[in-house]
Amino acid sequence: MSWDLVVRGGVVVDGTGLARRRADVAVKGGRIAAVGHVPNATSADRVIDADGLVVAPGIVDAHTHYDPQLTFDPWATSSCYHGVTTVLAGNCGFSIAPTRPDARPYIKAMFAKVEGMAPVALDGIEWDFESFPEYLSARESRLGVNLACYVGHSSLRRYVMGEDGSQRAATEAELASMRGLVREAMAAGAAGFSSSSVPTQVDGDDRPIPSRFAAREELLALCEEAGLAGGGSIAYLPESVIGGLDGDDEELLIEIGQRSRLPVVIQGVGGRDKVDAPTAGWDNAKAFLERAAERGAAIFSLLRNHPFDRPIDLDAGTPLYAGVFSWQALMELSHEEKIARLRDPDYRDRMRPAVDAPNRDPQAGSTLPPPHWDVTFVDEVTRPENERFLRRTIADIAQELGVHPADAMLDLALSEDLAMKFRWENKTATWEASVRESMKHPSMLMGVSDGGAHLDRDDGADWSSYFLRFWVLDRGDWSLEEGIRQLTLVPASMAGFVGRGALLPGYAADIMIFDPATVGPGTKRLVADMPGGESRFSARPRGFVATIVNGQPIVLEGKLQDALPGELVRPATGSSA
Repeated sequence: MSWDLVVRGGVVVDGTGLARRRADVAVKGGRIAAVGHVPNATSADRVIDADGLVVAPGIVDAHTHYDPQLTFDPWATSSCYHGVTTVLAGNCGFSIAPTRPDARPYIKAMFAKVEGMAPVALDGIEWDFESFPEYLSARESRLGVNLACYVGHSSLRRYVMGEDGSQRAATEAELASMRGLVREAMAAGAAGFSSSSVPTQVDGDDRPIPSRFAAREELLALCEEAGLAGGGSIAYLPESVIGGLDGDDEELLIEIGQRSRLPVVIQGVGGRDKVDAPTAGWDNAKAFLERAAERGAAIFSLLRNHPFDRPIDLDAGTPLYAGVFSWQALMELSHEEKIARLRDPDYRDRMRPAVDAPNRDPQAGSTLPPPHWDVTFVDEVTRPENERFLRRTIADIAQELGVHPADAMLDLALSEDLAMKFRWENKTATWEASVRESMKHPSMLMGVSDGGAHLDRDDGADWSSYFLRFWVLDRGDWSLEEGIRQLTLVPASMAGFVGRGALLPGYAADIMIFDPATVGPGTKRLVADMPGGESRFSARPRGFVATIVNGQPIVLEGKLQDALPGELVRPATGSSA
């Protein structure tokens, strides 16, 4: 037997949760051919020496927005550097297809607004498709990573209803057309259906995204249509999820699960700060998940297991204060206008208490919780006298100066003509305890990378490296075997991806190799590598040796390879796709 690839002498953690063992892994035709002693290993076309390293399945990232980026970056950077071999895109009701030619500006503007993507970078999209099946077909043989993609509700509404999709509920005929498009997408291999009702999401014209205009029955009907294909999942963001699920949304989620008979993936359950989400305590969440299970609805929540790390630049503007209207209004002004407002005593009086009392009414606007004073730090200064404030929290500085935290932050910014930079990092003992409390529940999915989005800040692509370093290898909250299973076989099984997520004979040869002594998050820096010269934050790990997709390395020793071995990953369904 000749092999295409042999990974020799590593410690194999196969993704099933079973105990690790030293073994060779042989690959033939993009599939795992053998695990154990591999005869004639040295005669393989390629041999990777994994002595002292962990050999595991590639990571399945269940929440990304890579569907636009993959048209010009087939490797899904930065995620591929962190061992990710399969990305699930089209989340939150936003998929790049279906899109009519005349709607391309609207769709690009929506992605730019909601997901923080640069409009110039989105000009790099190769529009070699209109329908969802055409989008998938156009990706064949042009992928570095494996791609699965939801068909998005907002994109469907724009395709069927045009401008009216951002103004009203659908008619029966329009709903029938959308159902037909969901049916078509599922037959072509869509991962399922995604939608969102959260009040933080607005389009490029600052209007609610189209899916927020859908009637309850429209949402349920489209979820049911996806379920009739016999496989896949539903990704949905309920209206109340940011502040903590209310009773109406809990009932809606259960009905979605019952009508679709598919796993329903949400966010925001577990690991919550009770200041931001007073009703989102774990006891309440766990009781809801148990009620849902008793009624036959499988509800999963993506758990953000890495802390927020966001730059705050008052001069350039930041979206982090969208739920604090007086602060958000400031972000939209010119530099000179900002200076004038911040020196206006009346406007300062409006700003001072606002961060401590953000909007919680979805009908009034965004309910995004702002950064708290005790986790907002001075990150960069330009004047020597301000160096004493570096890496100190605004709460600490305010106490020293004897002023309100808002005044401390804004006066410091004014002292440098708004050149001072701040940072929000919520890694606290309370955060750690809240994540630990909920993360081992069977309804929790590790993740929320948002890979491919938020070019203006950290997109979370290093979440898996953080999970391995912090929760598995340093804290020991998970065994290595179970931690790997949570990143691989669990999300693959939830999404219905057959033959992926484990290093077993016959499975796809999606593999990551890393050094357990050093693996973890590495550098984050701004790089200008997007279309049009646009910049984004690039996150690189430590300790990753290789990312292998269908038997071919796409990353070796931190360097991107030119191979395009990625495949379209379709959930197992009753269709013929």
